[in-house]
Amino acid sequence: MVEIVRVGTRRQLGQFIRFPFSLYRDCPYWVPPLISDEWFTLDSKKNPAFAFSESAYWLAMREGKVVGRIAGIISHAYIEKWGNRYCRFGWIDFIDDREVSRALLDTVIGWARENGLDGAHGPLGFCDLDKEGMLVEGFDQMGTFISIYNHPYYREHLEALGFVKDAEWVEWDIRLTDKSQADRMEKLATRVREKNEMRMVPLKKNKDVIPYIERIFDLMNVGYEGLYATIPVTKKQVASYVRQFFGFLNIDYISIIMDREDKIAGFGIIMPSLTRAAQKSRGRLFPFGFIHWLQAIRRNDTLDLYLVAVRPELKMTGIPFIMLSEMTKAAMRNGVTHAIASPELETNTAVHSMWRNYDARIHRRRRAYLKTW
Repeated sequence: MVEIVRVGTRRQLGQFIRFPFSLYRDCPYWVPPLISDEWFTLDSKKNPAFAFSESAYWLAMREGKVVGRIAGIISHAYIEKWGNRYCRFGWIDFIDDREVSRALLDTVIGWARENGLDGAHGPLGFCDLDKEGMLVEGFDQMGTFISIYNHPYYREHLEALGFVKDAEWVEWDIRLTDKSQADRMEKLATRVREKNEMRMVPLKKNKDVIPYIERIFDLMNVGYEGLYATIPVTKKQVASYVRQFFGFLNIDYISIIMDREDKIAGFGIIMPSLTRAAQKSRGRLFPFGFIHWLQAIRRNDTLDLYLVAVRPELKMTGIPFIMLSEMTKAAMRNGVTHAIASPELETNTAVHSMWRNYDARIHRRRRAYLKTW
C-alpha cells in the first residue's frame, strides 16, 4: 500500500531532495542537481519566486521507504499572464509502479481542485529558468545540468492517467570540429555586423558582465514573452540567479551585442558543460566537489547553450550568427568538439534553422503534459 506524506519538516524535505540519487544510482545518463540549489529553490523563505507562487511537496512511502515524490506549484503570475487556472507539477520521480504514480498525481490534482484550479501541467518549475519538460526520447543520451532526465516509463504512466501533450521541446547536439563551418559563420556574422552597425562588447573578466546583467534579463523577459508557460523574471530572481551561477561563467562564451544606439540588441550565455562535474561530485560542492566544477569551467570539450535572446524588432537581422560565430571560434581555440543546445520548442523553426549551418542532430525530446477537468 502507498502512503502519501506531505512534506512538513526539514528531514522530509531532505528525503524529497535525495530520492532521485537512489532512483538513478545506476543510470549513467542522469545528471544530479546541486543539492544546495535544490534546498534554495524549494525553500519558501529563500526563493524569490515565492513572491508570486505557493507550493506543496509530497513523498510516496511504502513500508517506510520513499518510492516517489512530486511538487505542486500555483504560479499566480502564470495564471494572471496566460489566463489558464492550472497548477504546475514538477520534481516528479517514482519507481515503475502504477499505484505510486497514480497516488502522486491524484494528490496534486486534488490539491489543485481544492484551490479552485481547472488543470495541472508539467513537469514545470517556478519559472522558465527552472528545469522543465519530461524526457520522451533520447534516454541513451547524456543529460545536461540544466535539463530533466527521467526513466522511459514515466511517459507511459502519465498518458495512462489521462495526461496529454501540451508542448514539446527538442535538443540539438552540434559538432564544432569543421573549420569550414567556422569560416562560413564568420562570413555571415561579418555581413550582419556591417549591415546593421552592430558591435560586440569586449569582455575580459567575469566582472565585465555585471553592468549589463539587468538589461540582459530585461531583454530575456521581452524575447521569451510568448514562449510556452513563461512568466517575467523579477529583479530579486535575477539577483539570486547571479549569486548561484555567476561563478560558473567562462568569459570566452559570453556574447553581448550592441546596436548603433548603444542598446543591447542580443546576448548569448554559453557555459562549459557541468555534466561530468555534477556526476563526479554527486551534486555537492563541498568539501571537495568544487574541484571538479573548477576543472569543468576551465577545460572542457563540450558546451551547453543556456540563454540566447534578441530584441523582437531585430529578430530578422541575423544577430544570432554573430554570437554563434564567436562561440565557434572560441570553441575551436579551446579544444571544444561539440555543443548541446538548451531545449527549444519544436515549433520554433527560426531557431532550428540556425543549426543547419553545422553538423547537428536532434538527440533528445521532452514534453509538457496537461490534464484538465
